[in-house]
Amino acid sequence: MNLILLYLEFFQIGIFAVGGGLATLPFLFLMANDRFTFIRQTGWLNIEQVGSFLAIAQCSPGAVGVNVAAQTGFLYSGTSGGIIAVLGLISPAIIVISIIFKALQSMKNSAAAASVFACLRPAATGLLCAAGWGVWRLALHNPNGVIWYELVRWREALVCMAIFALILKFKGHPVIYVAIGAAAGMALGL
Repeated sequence: MNLILLYLEFFQIGIFAVGGGLATLPFLFLMANDRFTFIRQTGWLNIEQVGSFLAIAQCSPGAVGVNVAAQTGFLYSGTSGGIIAVLGLISPAIIVISIIFKALQSMKNSAAAASVFACLRPAATGLLCAAGWGVWRLALHNPNGVIWYELVRWREALVCMAIFALILKFKGHPVIYVAIGAAAGMALGL
């Protein structure tokens, strides 16, 4: 029964995550804040775990949303949970694509199809902005801050800005910057 519930919760995320893997993040943050049935019933996922899953998913090959779903499902119920969570996340896209593929082929140059996709762009933009806000809150926000300048974790922010500047200046391989960030985090005790 719990695997079915796991599938259904990730199916819900997959339905509304318009815009790709990062668009699943706002729903995962909601999931970590007890907004989903699965979390209310199990009570094991928290915002720090979502952050850890996100960091691992960013470094792993594949789509971020699928990687996070696999990790969440694996944490809950091992390999079968990881597979079920991924299937739940990707099922809506498979169903929608299967149903509307023929219709889209005949309407690909129509004004109606163009307006439908134009309406999806703001939704995708909003979800990606929510994902960015959630990641910022997770990585750089200090929840114990009272005064405005205490609301940011400054050491983490400085490391982030330094790595961003390195990326802009040298344009090296992303693994190099992940390693630099990990080394800086360990050196600073972050």
